[in-house]
Amino acid sequence: MAKKERGLIELYHADPERADYLVFGRKAGPDRRGFLKGAGLASMGAVLGTTIPFSANMPAGLIPAALAETVSDFTFDAKHADMIVHNDRPVNIEAAAHLLDDDVTPADKHFIRNNGTMPMPMSRADWRLTIDGEVEEELELSYDQLMNDYELVTLQLQIECGGNGRAGFNPLPRGNPWTIGAIGCAEWTGVRLRDVLRRAGVRQSAVYTGHYSYDEHLSGDPDRPSISRGGPIDKMMDPNTIIALQMNGGDIPIEHGYPARIIAPGWAGSVSQKWVTRIWLRDREHDGPGMTGLSYRVPRYPVEPGAEVPHEDMMVMTSMPVKSVITNPQGGHEVAAGRPFEVRGQAWAGDNHVVKMETSIDFGATWQEAELHAPANRYAWQRWRNTIIPPQAGYYEVWARGTDDQGRTQPMVVPGWNPRGYLNNACHRIHFTAV
Repeated sequence: MAKKERGLIELYHADPERADYLVFGRKAGPDRRGFLKGAGLASMGAVLGTTIPFSANMPAGLIPAALAETVSDFTFDAKHADMIVHNDRPVNIEAAAHLLDDDVTPADKHFIRNNGTMPMPMSRADWRLTIDGEVEEELELSYDQLMNDYELVTLQLQIECGGNGRAGFNPLPRGNPWTIGAIGCAEWTGVRLRDVLRRAGVRQSAVYTGHYSYDEHLSGDPDRPSISRGGPIDKMMDPNTIIALQMNGGDIPIEHGYPARIIAPGWAGSVSQKWVTRIWLRDREHDGPGMTGLSYRVPRYPVEPGAEVPHEDMMVMTSMPVKSVITNPQGGHEVAAGRPFEVRGQAWAGDNHVVKMETSIDFGATWQEAELHAPANRYAWQRWRNTIIPPQAGYYEVWARGTDDQGRTQPMVVPGWNPRGYLNNACHRIHFTAV
């Protein structure tokens, strides 16, 4: 049988450490940084079309950003052409990094994460929201009642899929292989959920909510919710947790939850139920679909990559970790060697806020602090920008990392593995060539 030849890009995706050894000639053993052979470095330069000035700093097994990019062959009519489609049943779409450059994310650049079918829009006249369970008075509210009887608030709120960054884990866990774009920060108008809950009268026995919606399970069984998650009462009573009635000043698009949805910012987007029709207050942690087993849960202790973790050793995710994205320039561009150019992006930190942003162009050997803007309001992401000067011609990567107000900094490598690939907040990076 003839030996199968593998291209360099395929090799790096399949086995980056083996590729690193074959191309660069890094030594095996405890010294993972190794060394570079002249021929291997020349081969990599040939693939990239240039030299790599800071090649000595490249971590072993690192897939160069120029080789890590993928392109989708699919489109979705309501979305920008550069959006990346992972599934069409259910619909799951993320933004390419450069599409996240807007301070307020337009609907056509906002990611979609669905678990069931995309429903036909329910009219405002027919839609009702039920509040029941551990309350003094069960409520059934119409869209107009929410708009007219409660204080309206407008906030920029970031929503991020819990699996954003899943593609970086090895082995790759089950689920959509999100890269960096399952995040958005739109402007939402609605009513504070706590105002509605207070109107119903929250009993002392209430500790958690359970959320239900009018989309259907993929099986078509009307008695099976596609997903039903919830959150602790404290999170639901946060003044920034809202029942959203508008997105970016207009009706919420059907793919984002028309006519109303929950926004529980800073937590996994699955808590922010789209097409919401019922909020059930419970005297225990909710146990609907998406709340048990491995779903939106992480191990209580560090585990070996690929390990099976008993369900009883998993805990529900809460706040998302500090994270950032490089939105401009787009990866793969050319700049003039020795001349400055601007790099910018967005940063966020779940329930917390970002206090510092840094960039590196020498694979993390040194870091330069970036300008960081304050958020428009709590739970909005934060603009950052920096000036980069490549010292000579060649291949470079810009790495970006944020630090939150608790002193937690993004790692340069993928953090601890978990069975469903949640909470990856490794540094985002793009490549460019200086000429």
